[in-house]
Amino acid sequence: MRVITIFFILNFTIGYGQNDIPTDYFSNPLDIPLAVSGTYGELRSNHFHSGLDLKTEGQEGLPVYASATGTVSRIKISHFGYGKAMYISHPNGYTTVYAHLQKFSPQIEAYVKKRQYAKESYEIELFPKSGTLSVNKGDTIAYSGNTGGSGGPHLHFEIRDAKARPMNPMSFGIDIRDTKKPTINSVWLYSLDNTSHIDGDQKPVKLRLIPQDDGNFKAASVQAIGKVGIGVSTIDQQNLAANKNGVYKISTEVNGQKNFELAMNRFSFSETRYINRLIDYEYYKTNRSRITKLFIEKNNPLSIYKNIVDKGIINVEDSLSYTAKVYVKDFKDNTTIINIPIQGTNIKEISKKEVIKTPYLVQPTENFTFNSGIFDLYIPKGSVYENAYLDIHANGDTIQIHKDEIPLHKNMTIVFDVSNYSEADKKKLYIGRLGYNDQHYPVKTYKKNNRFSTRTRTLGSYSLFTDANKPTIVPINVADKKWMSKADFLKIKIDDADSGIESYRATINGKFILMEYDYKTGMLVYDFNDEIIKETENKFKLIVLDKVGNNATFETTFFRKP
Repeated sequence: MRVITIFFILNFTIGYGQNDIPTDYFSNPLDIPLAVSGTYGELRSNHFHSGLDLKTEGQEGLPVYASATGTVSRIKISHFGYGKAMYISHPNGYTTVYAHLQKFSPQIEAYVKKRQYAKESYEIELFPKSGTLSVNKGDTIAYSGNTGGSGGPHLHFEIRDAKARPMNPMSFGIDIRDTKKPTINSVWLYSLDNTSHIDGDQKPVKLRLIPQDDGNFKAASVQAIGKVGIGVSTIDQQNLAANKNGVYKISTEVNGQKNFELAMNRFSFSETRYINRLIDYEYYKTNRSRITKLFIEKNNPLSIYKNIVDKGIINVEDSLSYTAKVYVKDFKDNTTIINIPIQGTNIKEISKKEVIKTPYLVQPTENFTFNSGIFDLYIPKGSVYENAYLDIHANGDTIQIHKDEIPLHKNMTIVFDVSNYSEADKKKLYIGRLGYNDQHYPVKTYKKNNRFSTRTRTLGSYSLFTDANKPTIVPINVADKKWMSKADFLKIKIDDADSGIESYRATINGKFILMEYDYKTGMLVYDFNDEIIKETENKFKLIVLDKVGNNATFETTFFRKP
């Protein structure tokens, strides 16, 4: 019997490991009509969205169910990112992921807290042995929340294949009601070499769209020559939510022949940052709107493409007419079509694309270095997708490295020589990136003797800042000599306006207590159900450190019936 069972499981796994995707294996992780605030493959900052963001009716604490039978293979709790997240491995080779959770089911919560207390850390990553935490399909495994980088209560849900590549959950039968066509924000044509143009201009041209009676669009005719590409800015909305989500598929035809297609079915995390090659990054940073380029440029290895002819580029010849069609689809096949008439016309006097040259040329195939005053800058090869001239200026303690309008695929390293500072001052220094209205944002600062450095993928201005102030600690529901027998939680708010919070540690009567930290609100919360307290009179102590070592301490005594 055991041999038969193993044979069944093995064949089950192999069968699903091929191109057959099971559509009745996984069930909905929430027992409410599914409304989404984020779709799979949606364009996000520096990455594709790897799952579905399922709305939880604006509240936390909804039961989250195991989408299929399996074993909990990973639990990760962090202040940022996914917050509280659980990974369940299933016999068919897939893994489901549940993120931004409020808390786990009682058995799993006890398992996690035991290890958090042993490590004396809220942030933790666990890999339970197979079978330690087994779950059945439909079991309550957790409760929905708003932890980590979540912008509001919801459940982030993923399905990953055996190679840990996230796949579109809707391909597995996770059903989202959607009868609405995708919305078109804008359509563009790009001139792709030195001899091409659109209406006599080599800059990207926004097309005038004429709405049609059937909900589709026709663009005003343009004159062009040479290699051109199409770009489109689009969103999709589903029936049960007003959120502006991503689309599933975009394809093009030229004179009735397939030319290009991208579809959000599966991608790997190793390629997701190439989203910055898919979109018009400079336009996004300037206008906060993402244009998807429907052509493939060099240094773009994304796996989301198929049915590609000439990399999606349209080669427009003089005196010939072309009709390009763009099909924008959601997963339910609701489709918006854009017709683009192009007339091949060789205009002699054209407006050339302006290239501002500087002494600092960064190339994809070479390392780049810059040295001036107290600064060293290193950009490794493979950081830019194409040759780029950077505007670099050093002034005092500030270095301006162009603007954040060119994407970096790898981290550049910025080094500050701080030998002119006293030892006392060095301890309070940190590196920050300059923003709007004289605001600055602390970045991770590495200190080694007189060389302070940071590694970042964001171009812009960086400078040294001093943090001489302690973090602030504000008690919310605890005070000296207060009785707290009826309280479920002990709450403290912490903040640091300069370098930011680095760590904290809390004790009651000298014993470590686990306080959950929400960086979005600055709130620290201890759950009295942890039952650390055994006495009536209790001495609470909290120490908070910022990122340059300034520390603040809060102490008080409260009473509680044991």
